[in-house]
Amino acid sequence: MTQDSPLQLSLPVYLPDDETFESYYPASGNDELIQNLQACASGQVQKAIYVWGPVKSGRTHLLHAACAYANERERQSFYLPLSIHASISPALLEGLEDLDLVCIDDVQAIAGHPLWEEAIFDLYNRVAEKKHTSLIVSATQAAKEADFVLPDLVSRMQWGLSYQVQPMEDSEKLAALQRRAAMRGLQLPEDVGRFLMARLARDLRTLFDVLDRLDKASLVHQRKLTIPFVKEVLRL
Repeated sequence: MTQDSPLQLSLPVYLPDDETFESYYPASGNDELIQNLQACASGQVQKAIYVWGPVKSGRTHLLHAACAYANERERQSFYLPLSIHASISPALLEGLEDLDLVCIDDVQAIAGHPLWEEAIFDLYNRVAEKKHTSLIVSATQAAKEADFVLPDLVSRMQWGLSYQVQPMEDSEKLAALQRRAAMRGLQLPEDVGRFLMARLARDLRTLFDVLDRLDKASLVHQRKLTIPFVKEVLRL
């Protein structure tokens, strides 16, 4: 559903404005994945795509981006992270097949929960019967390696395309950080970027969160990003 949908707003989730395909720096080997996600979000091809990779690998960013891409084309999208499944009901999935794009994140979270597994299985079947609906599902593992107890669900997840999100090299992470900074009107010198990567956790989610913090500090103190300033702000 679109970002101002009553149902979307009734959930404890939101679509960040800055998580789009434009702000996503693809690692080598992810170009085909992104092309097919865009085609899926715009309704051009492929009914179902399964995306997998470890925590903080960029899967959630890609699903947010797909929803934003669909919304820009006036298509109805809906994003649901199953990490919150304990606080919602499987009944929430009913009727989603009437939308244009449904993105289900962290589907591995409901492995071993029969009611949820049945509900996801039924959603796949209903989507397959609709001509205009596409489904993108993400997980931390390939479908056959997750601990689902419903064999038919694993089979359904293997219906369409399946992609593993390829990890970034350090040079690609640095380029992604600099792109993120530039989109905020912030200059991130290479030496500062490399310093952050050497002193912090190397996943992009952590690095982006720190960059947001540095951006705010830079505005408050009217200072450029230098290693001494970064050390001062982050107390390194």
